Amino acid sequence: MAESNFVDYVKIYCRSGKGGRGSAHMRRSKYIPNGGPDGGDGGRGGHVILRGNRNYWTLLHLRYQRHIFAGNGGNGGANRCFGKDGDDVYVDVPCGTVVYNAETGDYICDVTEHGQEVILMRGGRGGLGNWHFKTPTRQAPRFAQPGEPAVELTVVMELKLLADVGLVGFPNAGKSTLLSKLSAAKPKIADYPFTTLEPNLGIVPYRDGKSFVMADIPGIIEGASEGKGLGLRFLRHIERNSLLLFMIPADTIDIQAEFDILMREITNFNPELLDKRRVLAVTKTDMLDAELMEEMEQHLPPIPHVFISSFTGQGLLELKDLLWRELNEESNKLSSSVDAIVHRNKLHLEEELREEGEDIDITPVDADDEDEELDEDFDFEYIDDEEDDDDGGK
Repeated sequence: MAESNFVDYVKIYCRSGKGGRGSAHMRRSKYIPNGGPDGGDGGRGGHVILRGNRNYWTLLHLRYQRHIFAGNGGNGGANRCFGKDGDDVYVDVPCGTVVYNAETGDYICDVTEHGQEVILMRGGRGGLGNWHFKTPTRQAPRFAQPGEPAVELTVVMELKLLADVGLVGFPNAGKSTLLSKLSAAKPKIADYPFTTLEPNLGIVPYRDGKSFVMADIPGIIEGASEGKGLGLRFLRHIERNSLLLFMIPADTIDIQAEFDILMREITNFNPELLDKRRVLAVTKTDMLDAELMEEMEQHLPPIPHVFISSFTGQGLLELKDLLWRELNEESNKLSSSVDAIVHRNKLHLEEELREEGEDIDITPVDADDEDEELDEDFDFEYIDDEEDDDDGGK
């Protein structure tokens, strides 16, 4: 079977550039005795920068780019010549990418907007030349500062889809069929469980040229938060949704019990999902009459609900009206702000790496983050520069 082009999980080893060392050069010019120190500063190392790009929709372009290195800063020279700054590396990622430390699982940053730039790792600062250290009592310092070392880090990048409505339900609940009826998306539809193996997005048109984005994720089964079925792999995609649409077939023996199972699984995955607004759609109701629907309403969860049938189109307009009304509630607008999203640390990162077939033997690395501004009193050991100067010491 051909491998899917939808890649939402990659692990990459990144390294910023190291700073160039300062020069300990002494000025030696004709007719200028005792010229004094004139060693220049070293250049800054290159940064590793993440940049949001709406033209990407997966992390496929990073799947086989397992190493990202920024350029090193150049060394300082004579006549107070500064070293060249290292080349920055820009890594384009789709909007909705979250970055974690692969060693500790700690959350690092989040890229949600097109053109947004986040410095993932800063390059090392360049060392100061010896002309910075001359004083009335030390007029010929023969030492300079080395550059700061590079920062190395292995990161895990996850793509979390940006959508307004997320479809949640057991396999064969009619999620893909509904998405195909309401939008131009063409997800795979079949009469066996787990037909959907990757998330699908569709733009649902509404009145007066308005629209909203709907996301379909693979079906959830009992125990998904413990790794059963497709496990936690795709539950991350509903964390960004403003509204969760629960879909339960009408032929279910106990709709309330199935709803409780779904709520328990997503709560075990991320308790913050309880704060999202919820809507229930009872699907496959083309064989029900009005009397039976009224009787079923007495046993439904106490949330807004609607009876629909994607086959006949029953209740689809009513569903769109309900979703639009819930999406535009003032309380929902405040809670759905991107800045309000709190990303959990990856407590189960090792298990997820195993599921993805990644190598989990990660070497500890230095992830110190220092200010970019040069400062004379940062703690670096001074070193003597005994190398020959560019002018041959003349």
